Amino acid sequence: MREVVLDTETTGFEPLEGHRVIEVAAIEIVNLMPTGKVFHTLVDPERDVPPEATRVHGFTRADLEGKPRFAEIADAMLEFLGDSPIVAHNAPFDFKHLDAELFRCKRPTLDPARMVDSLALARLAFPGAQNSLDALCRRYNIDLSQRTTHNALLDVKLLAEVYLELKGGRQPGLVLGSAPVVQTILREAGAPRTPRPMQPTPEQEEAFQAFLTKLKDPLWLK
Repeated sequence: MREVVLDTETTGFEPLEGHRVIEVAAIEIVNLMPTGKVFHTLVDPERDVPPEATRVHGFTRADLEGKPRFAEIADAMLEFLGDSPIVAHNAPFDFKHLDAELFRCKRPTLDPARMVDSLALARLAFPGAQNSLDALCRRYNIDLSQRTTHNALLDVKLLAEVYLELKGGRQPGLVLGSAPVVQTILREAGAPRTPRPMQPTPEQEEAFQAFLTKLKDPLWLK
C-alpha cells in the first residue's frame, strides 16, 4: 500500500486572509516503510513573511525570493502525490492551504477522502495527552535534536517515524521476516507424527463415569 507523508509551511494560518504556502515536503512510504523517494521544494509566496511566521519556521522573505512560484511546482507535486492517501499532522490545515494554491493556479484540488490525519490518530491512541509532533517524538523516543524550527522537510521525516509507530511500530518488518518461519511450521505440520496415547488414571475414569450418569442418553454409552 502506497501512502505519502506530507508537511507544509506557510506565511500564516488562513489562506482566506491571503496567506500562502512557502514550503512543501513529502515522503513516499509503501507498506508503512519509507522507500527513499522524497519531494521537497521552497516556494516564493509572492508576499511578505510576517515575523511571527518566521519565528516558527525560520524563513524570511529574502530566503524565498527567486524560488519557484507554486504554479511552477504544482504539476510535479501532484504527480508525486498520485492518487495515494496523504498523511499529515493536523491534515485539514495542510489541505486547505494546498487547495487554495491549487485553485489559484487552476489545478484540481485534493480529494478530502485521501486525508489521513495523524493528529486525529494520536488523539485516539492517547486521549487527553499532548499530541503535538514534538510530544509524540518524545513519547516514541524519536530524536528531536535537529528540530530547532518547523522546517517541513525535517518535520515530514519525523512524522513518517511517528506515523509508523501509531500504526503499530515495526510490525510490517516483523511480519515479512517471519514468513519463512511460518512456511517451516506448515511443512512440519504435514509430516508424519508419532502417536502419543494418553491413558486416564482410575480416578479420572471414575469421575467421568459419574459425570455420564447425569446426562440423558450420553453418546459415550452407545
